[in-house]
Amino acid sequence: MSSKTKLSKSYSNIIYALIILLCFMPFMSPAYALVLGIVLSLMGVKNNEVTKHVSLSLKASIILLGFGMNLTQVIEASKSGFMETATSVVFVMTIGILLTKLFKVEKNTGLLISAGTAICGGSAIAAVSPILDAKTHQISFSLIVVFSLNAIALLIFPAIGHYFNMSQEAFGNWAAIAIHDTSSVVGAGAIYGDKALEVATTVKLIRALWIIPLSIIIAFFQKGKSSKDVKIPWFIALFVITILIAYLFPQNANLYTELSWLGKKGMVIALFLIGANIHFSEVKKAGLSSFMLGVMLWIIIGISSLIVLNLK
Repeated sequence: MSSKTKLSKSYSNIIYALIILLCFMPFMSPAYALVLGIVLSLMGVKNNEVTKHVSLSLKASIILLGFGMNLTQVIEASKSGFMETATSVVFVMTIGILLTKLFKVEKNTGLLISAGTAICGGSAIAAVSPILDAKTHQISFSLIVVFSLNAIALLIFPAIGHYFNMSQEAFGNWAAIAIHDTSSVVGAGAIYGDKALEVATTVKLIRALWIIPLSIIIAFFQKGKSSKDVKIPWFIALFVITILIAYLFPQNANLYTELSWLGKKGMVIALFLIGANIHFSEVKKAGLSSFMLGVMLWIIIGISSLIVLNLK
């Protein structure tokens, strides 16, 4: 290795180390981390020794996030919203798969966008991508679609809710169903009102748990794989176990809060690594059709859920 190459690698290690430290700061959101990683990739600052750990960091983050789930709250919320949530998840995934075929989008990209739309945006994409063994450009493109639509939803949903004179409860349900990421759901609910925030947060919590059955179903229904080749998503089982541990041993609540926080920060780091590992020649393969898939799917679920909620 030449001295110039060694120096370049040294600078790369320092830059990556500093940005990973920044990922632990309050101001560093998942979207910012992804964009920062993409900027590094555009500048040609690569570090394969670090970015190769993307899958591991995604899985570890999902597991740790389980410590932040309140099982009692989930069970209580499920009594009133289980069927609505189940129907919307199945509906979105079905439409997403059909549109993937119609637009001739890559299977993995279509499934990731559909899962992100159906459940909880980036978290769902993070959980499903290791099971699909998705490529970096498929993950990053799906995240870009989800984050872009999240930003738009946060701006326009409260205005639409007021235009249609939606109640606090109706808007909370609509936001939780039609907006991808939990952070944007909470933001839109908070803008609309206290009750909308409470309803939106609760319903979104129920939707987030659909990561578990969806991940298992995807693992067992990948075409072209024999039963011996199917990758069992054991990290999802560990995710469930962490939820149960937090419920059965409540005396360690402070520790669980810290572990859940670590999981959230781990997710931010993982998204930075995904962005940094992107190859734009591969992104071009996704094309306009993939973005249109995400937009069409979002519009369909947004309009259909709005109509259903207004008919109640």
